[in-house]
Amino acid sequence: MNHDLSLHQRRRAPTSEELKGIPWLAQLQPAARTRAVASLLVGDALPGDFVCRVGKPVTYWFGVVEGLLKMSSDNAQGQTMTFTGVPPGGWFGEGTAMKREPYRYNIQALRKSVVAGLPIDTFHWLLDHSIAFNRFVMHQLNERLGQFIAAREIDRLTNPDVRVARSLASLFNPVLYPGVGEVLRITQQELAYLVGLSRQRVNEALMALQAQGAIRVEYGGVRVLDLAALQSSVFVRRASTNED
Repeated sequence: MNHDLSLHQRRRAPTSEELKGIPWLAQLQPAARTRAVASLLVGDALPGDFVCRVGKPVTYWFGVVEGLLKMSSDNAQGQTMTFTGVPPGGWFGEGTAMKREPYRYNIQALRKSVVAGLPIDTFHWLLDHSIAFNRFVMHQLNERLGQFIAAREIDRLTNPDVRVARSLASLFNPVLYPGVGEVLRITQQELAYLVGLSRQRVNEALMALQAQGAIRVEYGGVRVLDLAALQSSVFVRRASTNED
């Protein structure tokens, strides 16, 4: 792979294994699936590569085959606000793609990632011709709304353990991120970028969550043992007694 080329210049046809990592393909009827596969491209993103930027026109609907991206925006003071991470199986920007409007956020690779792109014209063709594709996009939009409502709540939380718990829970969403399964491949530094805490404080929170049986920290990732505990008000009340 030539590191001097842009992500767009590194685009290529997906392999058969990479196609298996695109969750909505299997839901399509044969004719629609054939058209989608013929249009799909993938790019090998390097850490720091931008998949899309604020103000740029939408050309693809994007998804993560492997790796980890973050969605963020910069305010007028130059401060970066991270909205969410995008782990394997996650597709994003369907609202922007539907409206064909410029991006209002940045999407950047946190590590080496394989990013898939469906050209915007094929995206709209599938909306016009495939009930299964419409159903997938509808579920995406519904889950995304819930995710961003939860993100606003996380921003108001003062307890670091709860912030980490809720942020982890959002990354284990089986509808938005079906490729994650029970183990999220993420480093403590990557999680710190997403949560907005120091790596040391994230480590302390992970140890607290592990001690309570909600997760298990494994080499190169986190295994969820009790997703409901990460999401529940019972956990919040219990954790709130340990605030710094």
